Amino acid sequence: MRDSQAAEARPYHHGDLRRALIDAASRVLEAEGPSALSLRAVAREAGVSPAAPYHHFKDKSELLEAVAHEGWELLDAALAKAKAEAPSPQEAMNSLGVAYVCFARENPALYRVMYDRARDSEDLPDRMQDDKDSAYCKVRDTLVEAGANPEETLDIELATTAAWCSAHGLAEMAGFKQFDHLKEACGGEVPFLRAIFQHMGLAPRPIAD
Repeated sequence: MRDSQAAEARPYHHGDLRRALIDAASRVLEAEGPSALSLRAVAREAGVSPAAPYHHFKDKSELLEAVAHEGWELLDAALAKAKAEAPSPQEAMNSLGVAYVCFARENPALYRVMYDRARDSEDLPDRMQDDKDSAYCKVRDTLVEAGANPEETLDIELATTAAWCSAHGLAEMAGFKQFDHLKEACGGEVPFLRAIFQHMGLAPRPIAD
């Protein structure tokens, strides 16, 4: 009881409580998994009183929603970096796939929460298909830059979905032990991932001059 009272009385020093709580939730997720996440656990990790999270989140579900949103933002940034560093649109398609899988592999609990929240709401985040900076739009726009006909809107959407599903599937399977010999033959996990995406041939062939 004394510990609880001391926590309640402890002065708050964070400049941005909401940000601190989301960061703390991400740390708890990756260290202990979704089952360990609670507002109390997040408060403890952030070094604030047990009541503090309720100033920003009414319950665990609302906190998870914020964490998932943060995950999508981080994925957007990872794909933006991969695209910016690619030497051509065709290479960018493979690089986007590799960056996606690496993000999922490096942030497994966060990645799971992102899709669990999307599944619960029966939809991916609304901004994915409307915000040009979103991961989805980066894939779609890179397909166009690589030679896909922008007027074939259905074909573009199907191709973007195919690319997304391919990356998601590989993210789920990349850790299988059956692939260890292929990773070794390719020279590591990233070259293995790149080789897989090259064999998928998702990028359209460049339009001939």
